[in-house]
Amino acid sequence: MPSAPRLVILDRDGVINRDSDAYIKSLEEWIPYPTSIEAIARLSRAGWLVAIATNQSGIARGYYDEATLATMHAELERLVAVAGGEIAHIAYCPHGPDDGCTCRKPLPGLLEEIRTALGLDSLEGSWIVGDSLRDLQAGDAMGCRSVLVRTGKGSRTEAKGMGLENAQIFNDLAAFTDWLLSQA
Repeated sequence: MPSAPRLVILDRDGVINRDSDAYIKSLEEWIPYPTSIEAIARLSRAGWLVAIATNQSGIARGYYDEATLATMHAELERLVAVAGGEIAHIAYCPHGPDDGCTCRKPLPGLLEEIRTALGLDSLEGSWIVGDSLRDLQAGDAMGCRSVLVRTGKGSRTEAKGMGLENAQIFNDLAAFTDWLLSQA
């Protein structure tokens, strides 16, 4: 049996950066959590692939365009590189909830894109880190191990308690990273 890929898949808004119910519509509104950039770099330096799977329905809703999203992601990649790490792949869904796509989480399309882009046979045993149940459901569909962080919408998700039976829960991405790197 092949070993699980050393891969951590992150949701973006609420895990890496502050979330907003009004959407993150510009580079100025994209504010990373102070410890998240370093956590991504630490994972990368320790030999983990780090990918991002993010629903970005603000594009379909007309709040911002794909060029603006690319600017945000370029800044994320720049900050991680300055910290000594790298992001292996960023997958995003630009569709709205009623568009009938196959990529919007909780569907596993974004994770399938990551699997293909990274040339992996399977995501079985990889980690998915999110702040909402739909993040974890997408990971479950692909055999990922689930982590809920309390940042973003995570505390609200934890309070609901449903669907978290198999999830490990951490205060933030840095706390998960500390734990994961201590397991080696």
